[in-house]
Amino acid sequence: MPVLHATFWHPRPESAVTDIVDKATRSRMMSGIRGKNTKPELVLRKALHAAGFRYRLHVKDLPGKPDLVFPKYKAVIFVHGCFWHGHDCRYFKVPQTRTEFWLQKIGQNKLRDESQHAELVKQGWRILVVWECATRSNRSIGLFMLIDYVTDWLLKGLSTSQIDESGLKPLPCSATESVTTSKALPPNT
Repeated sequence: MPVLHATFWHPRPESAVTDIVDKATRSRMMSGIRGKNTKPELVLRKALHAAGFRYRLHVKDLPGKPDLVFPKYKAVIFVHGCFWHGHDCRYFKVPQTRTEFWLQKIGQNKLRDESQHAELVKQGWRILVVWECATRSNRSIGLFMLIDYVTDWLLKGLSTSQIDESGLKPLPCSATESVTTSKALPPNT
């Protein structure tokens, strides 16, 4: 966006983009972001418990401390935030300040996720990643479909998968693999 200096316009350099809050406020806001018991996680937990499923929370003995662990089904569920884990959806936006820092941090998160998933698979666990965007449906039908997908995945012993706002898909082993949709959630409108 151009900026008026004296009597003529200059384009604003990328590095000149400033935050809308001061450094102390931003620090306080960022420190309030939780890694456990997030709203998407609580929505999923409450619905699965109501459906009769019992699980353990944040098991420290397993790689990545999965959000939900179902020993009976030898399955784990991670509820990932679209921003923190770099999901390619409409909710992920690269910050305009400290872009390089954030891209590096999110890239490291993705690499750590991949290695933890590989270790869990090696130990015989099935993995389901539920992305935040899948839980953000404003219509109750979206939540019912999400729970239906998770229930099917658990009961039918389906392979390692992910659920986002477009539906249930295989979980790629690396960022370069493509995925195909086998079921689809209705778009969030």
